[in-house]
Amino acid sequence: MKTTDFAYYLSSYLTDYLPLQRNTSRNTIRSYRDCFKLFIKYLSEEKGISIEKISLKYIERNTVTSFLLWLEQERECSISTRNQRLAAIESFFKYIAAEKPEYLFQAQQIGSIRIKKSSKPVIEYLSVDATKTLLSVINTALKQGRRDLAMMSLLYDSGARVQELIDLKVQDIHTGIAPTVDITGKGNKFRTVPITKATGDILDKYIHEFNLNKPENQCKQLFKNKFNHSFTREGVTYTLQKYATIAHEEDTSIPRNISPHILRHTKAMHLIQAGVDLVSIRDFLGHVDISTTDIYAKTNVEEKRKALEKAENLVTVEMKSWEEDHDLMEFLNSIR
Repeated sequence: MKTTDFAYYLSSYLTDYLPLQRNTSRNTIRSYRDCFKLFIKYLSEEKGISIEKISLKYIERNTVTSFLLWLEQERECSISTRNQRLAAIESFFKYIAAEKPEYLFQAQQIGSIRIKKSSKPVIEYLSVDATKTLLSVINTALKQGRRDLAMMSLLYDSGARVQELIDLKVQDIHTGIAPTVDITGKGNKFRTVPITKATGDILDKYIHEFNLNKPENQCKQLFKNKFNHSFTREGVTYTLQKYATIAHEEDTSIPRNISPHILRHTKAMHLIQAGVDLVSIRDFLGHVDISTTDIYAKTNVEEKRKALEKAENLVTVEMKSWEEDHDLMEFLNSIR
């Protein structure tokens, strides 16, 4: 079968350009890969172009805009997801423009597609008491439950993204008097995050019980599922939701359909409420720009406002309208 220019350059882009020349993180490459899987599906099923015949010449500005519309309307993707897919396609065509200058104009046309503005999402998080309840329902009489407690405690206490948690190795955990965890985040950026002594003790017991403390196991995944395979995002989410369903019976503020990212939001909000400054929280969470972290501070202000509105209003003194104060008006009018 003859390889098309699209297949050739897409393969080179994902396996050579991004990982070797740009040192792009695995998570970003996976995201771009998923984008093009959807794009190929769209071209094949909606445009009637067989996969083996997809060529760069078919991918014009209108093709991309109709693909984005398909994502929103047919697949019910969020505006944020739509914008992420657009970023992946634009990045690919910047690469194409450099490799094949005859496609420069086509790449510029695709690059001119605007991102869509969307309303800022509401930050969902748990209260301190709700977080305690969520962790308390894990059955630690079972070995699997003790693993789950270690995983969920670390997910909350480190504020890690779910993929960051999945990627952790045993050697990344440092227990003791001042326990820390080494996290490799987006763009392969490294950060060391402090965790509480309680979480450190839970992890230390877990590591010893599962025989992960041996030298030969230091480079192994910290958490594995019952099949001894690395956890997936879906696996972590399933585990979290299982306990959230139980905890919801005790505290209805805990959503059954909870996501791991809510625990990250929860940790950030608890840090804000404890008076930790934004720069420290930015570094803790691994944000590139402090404006990303600022959303937690704004959310906290709104929560304070709601609390004030619910409080008893003690300001009852009625103010007289300045228009009714004739002496004052006469004084002001007398000034020349």
